[in-house]
Amino acid sequence: MRIGVFVAALLFIFFIAGCSERPSPEDAFDTYVLQWNSQQFDKMYDGLAAEVKEKISKEQFVNRHKSLFKDIQVKNLKVAFEKPEEEVEPNEEGQVAFPFSVSMDTIAGEVSFDHTAVLTLEGEKGAEQWGLNWDSSFIFKQLKDGDEVKLSAIPPVRGQIFDRNGQGLAVNDTVIWVGVVPAKLGDQQEAIIKQISETIKLDQETIKKKLAQGWVQSNPEQFVPLKGVVSEADLYDGLAEILGVLTMKKTERVYPLGEKAAHLTGYIRQMYKEEAEKMTKKGYSSYETIGAAGLEQIYEEILHGETGWVIAVKGSGEEIAKKPKVDGKDLQLTLDTRLQAVIYEQLKEKSGTAVALNPLTGETLAMVSTPAYNPNDYILGFDTGEYEELKNNKHNPFSAKFNKTFSPGSVMKPMTAAIGLEAKTLNPQQEEMIDGKTWKKDADWGGYKVTRVSAYDSNVNLEDAIVQSDNIYFARKALEMGAETFEKGLKQFKFNEELDFPFPIHVSSISNDSLTKDEVLLADSSYGQGQIQMSPFHLATAYTTFVNEGKMVFPFLLKEDGPAKKEQMISAENAGLLHNMLRKVVQSPNSTAPEAQIEGITIAGKTGTAELKKAGETSGQENGWFVAYEGEKKNLLIAMMVEDVPNGSHSVVPLVANVFEQYSE
Repeated sequence: MRIGVFVAALLFIFFIAGCSERPSPEDAFDTYVLQWNSQQFDKMYDGLAAEVKEKISKEQFVNRHKSLFKDIQVKNLKVAFEKPEEEVEPNEEGQVAFPFSVSMDTIAGEVSFDHTAVLTLEGEKGAEQWGLNWDSSFIFKQLKDGDEVKLSAIPPVRGQIFDRNGQGLAVNDTVIWVGVVPAKLGDQQEAIIKQISETIKLDQETIKKKLAQGWVQSNPEQFVPLKGVVSEADLYDGLAEILGVLTMKKTERVYPLGEKAAHLTGYIRQMYKEEAEKMTKKGYSSYETIGAAGLEQIYEEILHGETGWVIAVKGSGEEIAKKPKVDGKDLQLTLDTRLQAVIYEQLKEKSGTAVALNPLTGETLAMVSTPAYNPNDYILGFDTGEYEELKNNKHNPFSAKFNKTFSPGSVMKPMTAAIGLEAKTLNPQQEEMIDGKTWKKDADWGGYKVTRVSAYDSNVNLEDAIVQSDNIYFARKALEMGAETFEKGLKQFKFNEELDFPFPIHVSSISNDSLTKDEVLLADSSYGQGQIQMSPFHLATAYTTFVNEGKMVFPFLLKEDGPAKKEQMISAENAGLLHNMLRKVVQSPNSTAPEAQIEGITIAGKTGTAELKKAGETSGQENGWFVAYEGEKKNLLIAMMVEDVPNGSHSVVPLVANVFEQYSE
């Protein structure tokens, strides 16, 4: 009985003590600060004073904070409050004040300020709590209730791309936009749209979509750009006769070489939704353009620069934070726009590609792919049906060929020779007895035979085999050296390896499986058939070995990235031997490239015809190759390939010769 009375008395004492203890303002604000730092806005609202809650709902409070913090990309939020050691007594109005500080990183830079929080004791006795007298200045010190925050982007000026001589490849230049002011079209809008469509080659549906944009509907007095041209000379005939049509000049991205360098320069365009979500995290504004292909894409961050940002009070313009823009960096390439244009003119009616280097310095002089598109059209607008026509072209005008891999055909033979010479399995003076145009090793080959183009000689040495492009000779030499030696030599020439170059180059490959398992495949690979694949860029790179006393020069594209790296591939003696043979490919009476003889220019090189036929087929499409270089000055090397040619390499040799002749003028 006594124990029960004692417990009841003890509980009564605890109850009285609990009822008499008021909540601590220090603890209340400390809790609020913890919630603030973790951005628990809904819980923060619960700690506001009743008077504040009458002015702003919980939904408004939470949404305002969430939306603002997301828009200005708040990171590293830190609200600091030093809790006093002694209990703070409220003033006559039942309020206490605590100093605190706020700092955060935003898209416009760091924001920090000091402030004072005032808390009021509210509620019935026994259910009291401290409510925060919050206002908009708790978000930013400059804000007053009713103010809104404005985030403004300051787009940087995009860096430009120039060739070795300062000629523009991708520049910021004046464009003339053809457009209309909708308010001036009146009741003749349909007829005018039809007339505009026919004049500027832009379909009516596209014009109507442009005129139906929200900003156009709300501002019918504003100029609406429809299609652009680079110069006055390109303006469409008959524009002046169309009611309501105007022109306006504006700075835009311009590609002076157009189709001639399209795959190299690429183009810029507006971001897609997914891209915008990614790039805004990197500080871009959602309406900026980005590089979508070529060097514009590869060097996007360098060319773009950094977007500037301003966080300010809407209306008054008072700045809260500001990050200045950083304009993009200009790039100067080793490219020669004149050579680029000369090569393009030779290839423009064909499906082909070419890479040109200075084989001594490693400077990349030209990279051409045809058919091509005009990158200006992505900004100024395609003609009606033009994009679909390009898209449906089987030769894929939107894709570069100079970095893709193809069957190289006989332009492979100098590398096979170099591997044999280095391995000492090939004696350049020793003659092979070869009768007829076909040969097979033994009966195990079944019905398969290696075929050579011609049968000038029965006694064939290395020089004969290079000059006359003898498949049988190289097939035998590959079998003599063996698959392991051949594959090792190819890897020395950077097969199965990524080349260090800013424009991504597809990796050249030897075969789907080891050549040790298939003698026929080994034989075919020796002269560039079988499964072997090389890019025009890699071929051009490999041939620098024969110009540089056995050193392969690794090309570079930005002038600032020079000088080129070099690596000893073969001995200087073997390189000199092969160089002399490559000169005779053009000069000898029975050579495969007599069309490349030009007065005053000494050309060395190797032809190749890659036959693409499926299993069981006796013939197939032929791709013609010619890799050639200036044999005395050694200042220009060109690797060119044309698809589906009627006369193999003989269709390509004159094109390369024309380039050497025109470029030397």
